[in-house]
Amino acid sequence: MGIKIFLPLLFTLFYSIGQAQSVIKIGLIADPQYADKDTRGSRFYRNSLDKLDSAVSAINREEVDFTVMLGDLVDAGPKDLAPTLLRLEKLKEPVYNILGNHDYVDVEDGAHLYKSYKMPNPYYAVEKGEWLFILLNTNELAEYSTRAGSGQREAWKNLNDVLKTEKRSNDQPWNGGISITQLKWMEKQLRKAQSASKKVIVFTHHPLYPENGLEALNNREILTLIEKYSVVKAVISGHHHPGNFASYKGIPMITLEGMIETSDENAYGVLELDEHQLDLHGEGRMTSRKIDF
Repeated sequence: MGIKIFLPLLFTLFYSIGQAQSVIKIGLIADPQYADKDTRGSRFYRNSLDKLDSAVSAINREEVDFTVMLGDLVDAGPKDLAPTLLRLEKLKEPVYNILGNHDYVDVEDGAHLYKSYKMPNPYYAVEKGEWLFILLNTNELAEYSTRAGSGQREAWKNLNDVLKTEKRSNDQPWNGGISITQLKWMEKQLRKAQSASKKVIVFTHHPLYPENGLEALNNREILTLIEKYSVVKAVISGHHHPGNFASYKGIPMITLEGMIETSDENAYGVLELDEHQLDLHGEGRMTSRKIDF
């Protein structure tokens, strides 16, 4: 083979390898809501353990870089947590949890709940390659997550009073919001990502958009911040079990279907990210989506 032919082929080979290495794969699970209690309506609480087993096995086969569990791992608080964590521990790669409103049931001090879920902090960020993943805690300001008389309970009350005055439909006991401190932390992360030319995915339990009564209490403040940074490529959430999708000023807002629903049909997925595209491969009830950036 002549040198003039060999060099372009060599360049193409190395370019292809570089492209393959740039793909990030992420397992996605939302709202298993396991509990050792009888079925109610469309929620089959005990069945979630078998569903988690199936999802973990499938995600392991996909050789993901990590998995994100988007909240409500359990239905009635940490008393049912042990068997669910046992399933997640079978994942070959790290699992990053975020908290949902059901995770706080019968919790005396919500500020320290994250430790039970093997999380580094109540909200945190994960870097991988050219990506930054921001995992928010949209339960920070909620009646169910704060102590009576605390500053955060007062902040929640003030926020909720504003929503009532504005006649918003999301002033519900199962919704929460984020503090000014968390909002400032998020902006710091976005600035860092923008300076480093990293792309960002934001994960939340409560959706930010569309507004259907299940969105985070101060979703509009969070969205106002997000829209300032073009590095944000998508927001992925749980909480709304039927799933949902909308575009907010060009940013995809994906709500994942909840695993708890139906007796035997599962809901989980694998997200593939490269420089130009988001490709969500949904299994069972989880919707597959392919979105160009």
